[in-house]
Amino acid sequence: MPSEIIDIATRMKELREICEFTQEEMAAKLNVTPGVYAAYENGETDIPISVLLVMANACGVEPSALLAGGEPKLHVYCLTRAGQGVGTDRRKEYRYQSLAYNFGNKIAEPFIVTAGVVPAGTPLVVNCHDGQEFDYVIEGTLRLIINGSELMLNPGDSIYFNSSYPHGMQAVGNIPAKFLAVVL
Repeated sequence: MPSEIIDIATRMKELREICEFTQEEMAAKLNVTPGVYAAYENGETDIPISVLLVMANACGVEPSALLAGGEPKLHVYCLTRAGQGVGTDRRKEYRYQSLAYNFGNKIAEPFIVTAGVVPAGTPLVVNCHDGQEFDYVIEGTLRLIINGSELMLNPGDSIYFNSSYPHGMQAVGNIPAKFLAVVL
């Protein structure tokens, strides 16, 4: 696993222990099995961003505490210059760049996501989380499945959806897809 995932996994364990939750209790809060949660916390498997957002909420901290290891300090504005957001390579095919990592008490989590091209026939990983999500495609083509419906999004296309329904996305074609994702 990449060192960033190991770092996040370590912060997950520390935060869970500080909040005095057992692994089983945290697994229930995240709606995963205890075995899946243990694999997250041990850095043995990829950790979906939705899991990190739910865990941060359950523990009363900002998601940046898990992603970057610190609490946000800004409350008036947070300027993120091009390419300067806090990046996380959670899986080899995804790179997340947090655009407001240092702003406290956010009502939305904005990310630039780069989805790498995967071989044809690669199964799509779906997840669901409370809230809503807005995605705007900047480059490439993005295959998106929401609650069983398959959609193809091209540059300039956007979608707003209820993220409590199973959803997943992947780049198609021969170039990575880059998109703005705002999780509410």
